[in-house]
Amino acid sequence: MTTPTPQRRLPWLEPGDPFPPVAHAWGEHDPVPGLLAAGGALDVPTLVQAYAHGIFPWFGHDDPILWWSPDPRMVLRVDDFKLQPSLRKEIRTALRRGQLHIRIDSAFERVIHACAHTPRPGQNGSWIVPEMVAAYTALHRAGHAHSVETWWNGELVGGLYCVNLGRMVFGESMFSHRSNASKIALAALVAACRAWGVPLIDCQQNTRHLASLGAREVPRAVFLAQVAPLVEQPTPRWHWQPEHWQAWLDPATSMAAAAPAAPPPPLA
Repeated sequence: MTTPTPQRRLPWLEPGDPFPPVAHAWGEHDPVPGLLAAGGALDVPTLVQAYAHGIFPWFGHDDPILWWSPDPRMVLRVDDFKLQPSLRKEIRTALRRGQLHIRIDSAFERVIHACAHTPRPGQNGSWIVPEMVAAYTALHRAGHAHSVETWWNGELVGGLYCVNLGRMVFGESMFSHRSNASKIALAALVAACRAWGVPLIDCQQNTRHLASLGAREVPRAVFLAQVAPLVEQPTPRWHWQPEHWQAWLDPATSMAAAAPAAPPPPLA
């Protein structure tokens, strides 16, 4: 006879309380694997501390703030990003015709609101609730959250927002009002990360879409071992340059111009 695993109580945080060790997050035999704590606050210092330790908030309407640190973790090594030949051709053609422009941080609030109102398969409503919009807007104003935007013929048609600490980027959400617009924004982010020496993008949880683009799961302990030194490095200047595309669009001449990304430890 198998003895059932007793259910652990979820820690409740008051604003300013430290996070529990991520090893205390609920595991595969608990009701919701990856859940670490509830409560606390969404202010800038708390969010910075959370991301630096591999923790992120995710909750819905009428829920308390919920903090997560899943194991395994979905991670995209920027050198592993798969740029499909058809998308490469589309980008090159649109750039040549002057249709496509990439911008960074020119419309952060428009991007996060668009992400909040984008329907997700299998989800009823959005986890980007008003409290999250306000929190990440404040994080953006503090210089830690950024938007990468796809502009087509002068219109914002897609984009993403993310968090940056040191040489580590943590992806959050994407939206698309035109076919492939969010993929183009992600390709631009990866191209910029290659130029800036940012080796990894945290994707949080596994999806088929992310896996098709080159992301894969790694044990949480491996992920945290990579994050710790990266967040202590100098933060890049978030500014888009057309030359960032060269790594894929003109690979023969790009490698000499691009700064090499600091190699992270091998993914287990």
